[in-house]
Amino acid sequence: MRFFSDNAASVHPKLLESLVEANGQDTAYDGDGLSARLNGAFSDLFETEVEAMWVATGTAANSLGLAAMCQPHQGVICHREAHIEQDEAGAPGFYTGGAKLMLLDGQGAKLSPESVEACCAAIRDDVHQVQPAAVSITNASEYGMVYHPHEVAGLAEVCKARGLGLHMDGARFANAVATLGCSPADLTWQAGVDALSFGFVKNGGMSAEALIFFDRELATDTRYRRKRAGHLQSKGRFLAAQILAMLDDDLWLDNARAANAGAQIIAKAAGERLIYPVEANEIFIRLSADEAAHLRGLGFDFYDWGAGQARLVTSWNQSVEDIRPLAEVIVSL
Repeated sequence: MRFFSDNAASVHPKLLESLVEANGQDTAYDGDGLSARLNGAFSDLFETEVEAMWVATGTAANSLGLAAMCQPHQGVICHREAHIEQDEAGAPGFYTGGAKLMLLDGQGAKLSPESVEACCAAIRDDVHQVQPAAVSITNASEYGMVYHPHEVAGLAEVCKARGLGLHMDGARFANAVATLGCSPADLTWQAGVDALSFGFVKNGGMSAEALIFFDRELATDTRYRRKRAGHLQSKGRFLAAQILAMLDDDLWLDNARAANAGAQIIAKAAGERLIYPVEANEIFIRLSADEAAHLRGLGFDFYDWGAGQARLVTSWNQSVEDIRPLAEVIVSL
């Protein structure tokens, strides 16, 4: 009955098992055997050598990734609706030491190469204006829209020409990969991404996210920044254990496919109420205030998203039987 956030979903049992298995004695911080496996596990997944590190939150992953690319006097280009702008309480500016978020518009909370190029072209190359150092995109976006590999590559081409880093906020990266049916490599480094915040908590995880550097030189200073930011946990093996459990047998991808499939059931029921195409596990629909109250009166939980709009989010652990009642009520409205 709860469709307000995939953050509220239960933790996958395999992760809980991994915590029990990790509950021995090992080296502290990130010197343990499980943390040492992360680089290799993610290098296998992405089919290239990467540097990977755990952090406890997506906010930390995004902000540390951007801090690796951006000096305090520089800026990060992102969408006006991006999570780093709307929902992280200024954390990117805090972690970067003051870098500015440079906000652009775009359908479905997505950036285009043309909008990024126009933004850059309008900035004078002098000390009186903030110079961009990075571009951050969210995949899937805040409105559940997915960047395809060729779209990422188009943005990366602009970034390369302008000397900008390209960061991907992948809180729902798994859902994007599940929708596209591409490889993780296709959507990231092969398309020109320098750093990825790989989300697990929304997808059956508990308290561990991954920060992946395809530009491996960016990782060196980030390890110091992670410590300074208070994210070098003393028993880091428990974070590493969660991530490795999600990677094992592609659990991360199976969970995302399940959540996406649930979203399609609601999307079909919503029909012309849909505001955006449903490309991941978020559904945005038109609901009057009375209709929203009716749904809540029946026990369904979701977020209002502006006047006459609602956001519904499906989770990895919701079965067809869990989702069908909501779909049937939407059809009956």
